[in-house]
Amino acid sequence: MIKTTTTYLSLGSNLGDKLNHLQEVVFLIQDSVGEVVKTSPIYETPAWGFEGDNFFNACIMVETVLSPSVLLEKLLQLETKLGRERNRAKGYSSRTVDIDILYYDKLIINTEALTIPHPNMHLRRFVLRPLADIAPQLYHPILNKDTRNLLQECKDQSTITRTHHKLYKNRSQLFSQLEYIAIEGNIGAGKTTLAHKIGQDFNAKLVLERFADNPFLPKFYEDQGRFAFPLEMSFLADRYQQFMDDTSQFDLFKDFMVSDYDINKSLIFAKVTLQEDEFKLYRKLFNLMYKEIKKPKIYIYLYQNTERLLRNIKQRGRDYEQNISPEYLEQLNRGYFDYIKSFPEQHNLILDISELDFVENPADYELILDRILKYAVKL
Repeated sequence: MIKTTTTYLSLGSNLGDKLNHLQEVVFLIQDSVGEVVKTSPIYETPAWGFEGDNFFNACIMVETVLSPSVLLEKLLQLETKLGRERNRAKGYSSRTVDIDILYYDKLIINTEALTIPHPNMHLRRFVLRPLADIAPQLYHPILNKDTRNLLQECKDQSTITRTHHKLYKNRSQLFSQLEYIAIEGNIGAGKTTLAHKIGQDFNAKLVLERFADNPFLPKFYEDQGRFAFPLEMSFLADRYQQFMDDTSQFDLFKDFMVSDYDINKSLIFAKVTLQEDEFKLYRKLFNLMYKEIKKPKIYIYLYQNTERLLRNIKQRGRDYEQNISPEYLEQLNRGYFDYIKSFPEQHNLILDISELDFVENPADYELILDRILKYAVKL
């Protein structure tokens, strides 16, 4: 059995997207350094030792098999990967990310390249405060005092403010905190495929639209004027029943829920397809039902241009969809954007995937996941 060692790291950032810089470095540490066991809250603190923007600071506990020297080398590589440019001049400066080794088990190391415990940690409140959250009784092997005592005796009077943000050990944990996300998009946008991939990769309960069971759908594409109202009413009834059944039942073996549609889809499509008097009646029924529906933590809209949508529709080969007009798809796109603009209080994330192929290209899928997670961590 490979022996692991506990190390404590201090993280800081005061350039660019500070929150996501910290979260990304935690994910990278989890992937390439060792298991992230604990994460502290994130604190906002003034720049220490130089003039610059406020920092976000945190501490993490990691179990690693890396030696101290290899650990230092790996952390320096991560800093560079995340855009840190080291200033060769003496003194401190702003940085995208700063990673310091505070402790490596109880070892005392003093070389030209590395000093452990960190020689200045007892002087810095922005280090001691988050460290006290995850290791209050951890003893300093030289000063022979635990973190709480070091914090009490620290002469640094800098203001330190705990934020509402938190760091997640891995992507799965972050997804699980979302509870429920809805993936929306036009016909052929790829929402069901993306929901399946996220559900499989991150252990989510899938809530999928039962479009194939609707007897009015093929008839609607043949004669929209005649079958629009019964189609939209049947969709509304089915979506309402499914949402009440599926989203109200918690699955003990799943971490969160992901759906390939949102109940507001009914309203968007109905506004495009129904006559004005029909839509007024439809909206009254919709409003009554909507009050009881579970709302998503994030509403993701997959945008694809009309040309790409038509190509996707043709490729998947559903007979009743082959005569969908470009004008109808453009109307739906406008309807979705109008809806998103009308609900700014909702957590809306628009992803333009017109030039992406997240099925065949893993890098495109990772890009989409990265966009979702960077948005989610700020909620």
